[in-house]
Amino acid sequence: MPEITSADPGIAPNNARWDRSFFGHPRGLSTLFFTEMWERFSYYGMRALLILFMVAATQKGGLGFPTSKAGSIYGLYTAMVYLVGLPGGWIADRILGQRRAVLCGGIVIALGHFSMAIPRIDTFYLGLALIVAGTGLLKPNISTMVGGLYSKEDARRDAGFSIFYMGINLGAMISPLVCGYLAEKVNWHYGFAAAGFGMTVGLIQYVLGGKFLGSAGLESYGTAGDRRLFRNGLFVAAAIVIAGVAGTVSGNLSLAAGQISDGFGVVLVGIIVAFFVGLFRTGGYSDIERGRFWVILVLFVGSSLFWSAFEQAGSTLNLFAERNTNLHAWNSPLWKGDFLAEYFQSLNSLFIIALAPVFAWLWLALKRREPTSIAKFSIGLLFVGLGFAVLIPVAGGTAVSPWWLTLTYLLHTIGELCLSPVGLSAMTKLAPARIGGLIMGVWFLSMSLGNYIGGRLASLYETFPLPALFGVVAGFCIVVAALFVLLFKPVKRLMGGIH
Repeated sequence: MPEITSADPGIAPNNARWDRSFFGHPRGLSTLFFTEMWERFSYYGMRALLILFMVAATQKGGLGFPTSKAGSIYGLYTAMVYLVGLPGGWIADRILGQRRAVLCGGIVIALGHFSMAIPRIDTFYLGLALIVAGTGLLKPNISTMVGGLYSKEDARRDAGFSIFYMGINLGAMISPLVCGYLAEKVNWHYGFAAAGFGMTVGLIQYVLGGKFLGSAGLESYGTAGDRRLFRNGLFVAAAIVIAGVAGTVSGNLSLAAGQISDGFGVVLVGIIVAFFVGLFRTGGYSDIERGRFWVILVLFVGSSLFWSAFEQAGSTLNLFAERNTNLHAWNSPLWKGDFLAEYFQSLNSLFIIALAPVFAWLWLALKRREPTSIAKFSIGLLFVGLGFAVLIPVAGGTAVSPWWLTLTYLLHTIGELCLSPVGLSAMTKLAPARIGGLIMGVWFLSMSLGNYIGGRLASLYETFPLPALFGVVAGFCIVVAALFVLLFKPVKRLMGGIH
C-alpha cells in the first residue's frame, strides 16, 4: 500500500490547502460529506426504531422486551458502536489505510441493516453485531480523512468540520421520517431495510467520488506482525459472532441483558484506563506531544459526560416522546395524523442544519477572539445540562406539550455544535500523525462510555422518578461545565500552540 511522505506533516496531500472548489473548501470534502450523510441516514434511521421496536408488544411486531432489558441492550449496542472505533483506527493505521477501511466498513454496515430486515431474533442480534463492526471501521477513519484535507494551520479547518457535521445531520434528519414512517405504518422490518438501502447509496457515491480525495487516506504504517495480528483477530471475532448467534438460536445463551451490560461496563472502563496508562508510558514522544495527551484526556472526560446526556435522545427521550408526550397536539390541516415519536429524532438534525453555518461563520468571524477548545467544551456541557433541566417541571406528566421536547433538542443542538465538531477537529490537531487514526478512535471511545451510561439510565425509566432522573443528569453536566472554566489556562498551555 502506498505511503505518503512529506518534509512537513502539516501539509495536506495534493495541495488541498489551496483547493476551494467545494464552497471554499477542498473538493474531496463533498465526497466525504455525502458518504457520511448516507451512513448517518442508515445509523440514525435504525436507532430511532431500536428501543421502540424492542419494547413494542409482539402482537404489534415488536420483541416485547421490558424497558430494563431494552435499555441495557440499547446502551450496550450504542457503546459498542463507538468502542470498536479504537481497533478500527488501528486497522486503518496499520493494515488497510483509512480509505479502504471506510469502504469495508460501509459494506459490513449495509449487510447488518439488511440482516435486521429479516424478522428473526437471531438475525436481529447478528445485524447489531455487523453494524457495530462496520461502524468501527468507517466512523473514526472518515473523520480523520476530513482532517487530512487541511493543513494544521488552515483557518478553514473547524469550519470544514462544521460543514461535514451538517452533512451528517442532513442524513440524520431525513432518516427518522422515512424509517419511522415505514416501521410504524407498514412493518418494523421495512424501516430497517430502508436504513440498509441508504448505506448502499452512500457506498456507491464514495466509490465514484474517490478520485477527488487524491492521496488522502491511502497511507498505512503496518508491519508483517501487524498483518498477522489482524488476521488472527478476524478469526477470533468471527468465532465469537458465530458462537453468539448459535447460542441465541439454541437458547443456550442464558445470561441476562443486564449481566452482559454490567460486564461490558467493567471491561470498557478497564480498556480506557489501560489505554491512557499505556499512552503516557510509551516512549518516543516529545514533551509537547505528552502535554497534548493530557489535553486529550481532559477533553475525553468532558466528551464522555456530554454524550451520556446527549445520546439519551434515542433511549430516554425517545420513550418520553412515546409515553409522556401528547402526540396529538400538533394535528392541523397542514399535518394530518399523529406526530410519531420517531419524528422527534429529526429535530436535533434540523436545528443543526439551520445553525451549523451560523457557527461556522461565528468561529471564523471571531478569529483571535475565538474561544479555545476547552471553552467550547464548557459551553457544550452547560447547554446539554440545561436541556434536561427544562424538562424537570413537566417530567411527571403523561400528556406533555411537544414544545418542551423541542426546546430540549434546541438546547442540546447548541451544545453539540460547540463541542462535537470542535472535538473532532481537536483530535486531528493534537494527535501525532503516526497515531492519528488511533487517537480518533479514542475520541469515539469517549462516546462509547457516554452511550453506555446513557443506556443504563434509560433502563431506569420505569423504576426511577423522571424529575429526579433528569435532575441528576442536568446537575452533573452543569457542575462539570463550571469546573472546566477553571482549566482554561492550564489546558491552553499544554496544547503547545494549538488553539
